[in-house]
Amino acid sequence: MSLFNIFNVTGSAMSAQSVRLNTTASNLANANSVSSSIDETYRARNPVFATALADARGDYKGNSLTNQTQAGQAAGVKVLGIVESQDPLQIEYAPNHPMADESGYIYRPNVNTMEEMANMISASRSYQTNVQVADTAKTMTQRLLRLGQG
Repeated sequence: MSLFNIFNVTGSAMSAQSVRLNTTASNLANANSVSSSIDETYRARNPVFATALADARGDYKGNSLTNQTQAGQAAGVKVLGIVESQDPLQIEYAPNHPMADESGYIYRPNVNTMEEMANMISASRSYQTNVQVADTAKTMTQRLLRLGQG
């Protein structure tokens, strides 16, 4: 594995964790929103990640691992998309609420704030770890270049 490939892997990981932090922030920002309709209610969103093995192998057919990949070829991460949570919405009877429907119900998002806080901490730490890996690779590259000067 090339030392320069480390930058591609950590870059893809930082990009993916940035998407995760943004979706978590969106979920937390909308956690206390209220709607008068099930269709208009915010639903928690989560990114879907996949290992970019096909990119690392050089084929896009999804074949089994090649000898090169098994020998230590690095694989980054890519964001396949963002999906909405299928958890049930919170329905509350509040006939005096200005957003209540004709039956007196309001609808709140299916955002679990404790789970979102844990996601935020995990994504933040993963991002920091990848920054440290990239910084270490940069230091190693600089030292390698200095070795060649002597």
